[in-house]
Amino acid sequence: MSKLLVVKAHPLTKEESRSVRALETFLESYQAQNPADEIDVLDVYSDFVPEIDEELLSGWGALRTGTEFTALNESQQTKVARFNELTDQFLSADKVVIANALWNLNVPSRLKAWVDTINVAGKTFKYTEEGPKPLTTGKKALHIQSNGGFYDGQDFASQYVKGILNFIGVAEVDQLFIEGIDHHPEKAEELLGAAMDQATTLGKTF
Repeated sequence: MSKLLVVKAHPLTKEESRSVRALETFLESYQAQNPADEIDVLDVYSDFVPEIDEELLSGWGALRTGTEFTALNESQQTKVARFNELTDQFLSADKVVIANALWNLNVPSRLKAWVDTINVAGKTFKYTEEGPKPLTTGKKALHIQSNGGFYDGQDFASQYVKGILNFIGVAEVDQLFIEGIDHHPEKAEELLGAAMDQATTLGKTF
């Protein structure tokens, strides 16, 4: 039995979002193939994902100098604890699926906030004399992203997600792109159908 962490980084539903539709198609196929697996869904638009702000930075700074956690103010405690919880959630997963749309050539800001919780010195990578070294082992990931045009993995967002995962030690990163529908609306059914077929196949093999 494996533990799958699903990161939904789109505020809309599968009826409104191509990336969410592909995610749901993947999950239906995955669950049919792996009925005993534990699936944990994190929706970055409805679940609390703290951004790195003044309170987090000052809280971390205080903890590094020996301040007790209970001496932090209530908001700092909440943010630090939740940040750590999200890091641990990622570390406990065997597989990770991330689904988002390409917005203005980048990932949604709330997905970036979550990515910060998995790129943590001392937990998912470490600094050495030879440079940073990954600490994350034994995981694989799938990145699902809908793009209005054709980028074939060369856009900033998909390279960023894959680059961060590789940096912390997730070497096996599959990618599923729903591409070109805004460029070629006359081919929408064909392009979307091909992407859903790929999502179904990945659900059986991931």
